Amino acid sequence: MSITGTLLRSRVLAALTSPHGVDRYLEQVNPMWAAHEVRARIVDVHREVDVPGHPPVATITLQPTSTWRGHRAGQHVQLGVEIDGARRTTRVFTVSSPDSRHGDRFTITLRANPEGVVSRYLVERATPGTMVHLSQAQGEFVLPDHVPDHVLFISGGSGITPLMSMLRSLQRRTHRGRVTFVHYAQSPDHQIFAAELDEIRRSGHGIDVHLLHPELGDPALSPAWLERLVPGYRDVPTWACGPAPLIEAVQAAYDGSEALRVEYFKPPRVRVSGDHSTGEVTFTRSGKAAPNTGAALLEQAEALGLRPEFGCRMGICFSCTSRKTEGTVRNVLTGEESSLPDEDIRICVSAPVGDCAVAL
Repeated sequence: MSITGTLLRSRVLAALTSPHGVDRYLEQVNPMWAAHEVRARIVDVHREVDVPGHPPVATITLQPTSTWRGHRAGQHVQLGVEIDGARRTTRVFTVSSPDSRHGDRFTITLRANPEGVVSRYLVERATPGTMVHLSQAQGEFVLPDHVPDHVLFISGGSGITPLMSMLRSLQRRTHRGRVTFVHYAQSPDHQIFAAELDEIRRSGHGIDVHLLHPELGDPALSPAWLERLVPGYRDVPTWACGPAPLIEAVQAAYDGSEALRVEYFKPPRVRVSGDHSTGEVTFTRSGKAAPNTGAALLEQAEALGLRPEFGCRMGICFSCTSRKTEGTVRNVLTGEESSLPDEDIRICVSAPVGDCAVAL
């Protein structure tokens, strides 16, 4: 670390700049100067998919401050923007570029969610020079340091981004093994990274690319189809990311195999059974209550007109953490239940079992 860096991170300077902190003063001089925080300047906005009547997809290239520690392929970041003078809004996006190091540029690739404030702003309004706030890279959905000879990637829709980061990293490392890459998209026009994947498919070099569009008659994912594609696939290290229906089909096909690693693009659909949909859910701060539908607490709160803070809606970013004061909740990703009193829970992936009270 340089002498300047050591000084900027010192406790003495932190005390002198209290209560705002040294980063507030550095930001006023140059937005790209930081001692602790991570910020980034947008360098480029490139449209990947732009089908009329459908949300566009864009790749955003970011130049982070020197405080960025880099990322491992498959990880995500929390990205915050201040839009039209409003308070900062933060959402989670997966990095789509190869492994990065300290201070390296990187990319995120995202769809402009019609109901998403941040994603729509980034895709439709952001321009080069726009500043954003970042977390350090997070997540355990990554490749191991020693990559197996054969790996299988399965993705759907925007779930392609972490796997594309992994594929690009393997290419840069000149991985000499075999990669089978399977991706489902709505149609060829909706295919993200279409030109790059087509070039990879044509070039070979141990990478077998399958771009599938079920609406055009391509096969849906099934154990029989996977076995034909990759004999003995349940023993092949596999990374899968995409919408819940795809991931549920993958998990069923692998039947508990430890070779499978998954990340949900959205929370899985909640299956209501037993006493999960009995009782009453109470949101104590607002004074609202309703019969328990069995859905995630975030969805039940929104159905009552509440607007809790949330980010990823898939249990990653912890933006929706709230205090459960009474009752039992079930994690819709893992199935685990907890009845601890006064417990902080992620309401986007927590469904009440029977009566439940949450401080919202």
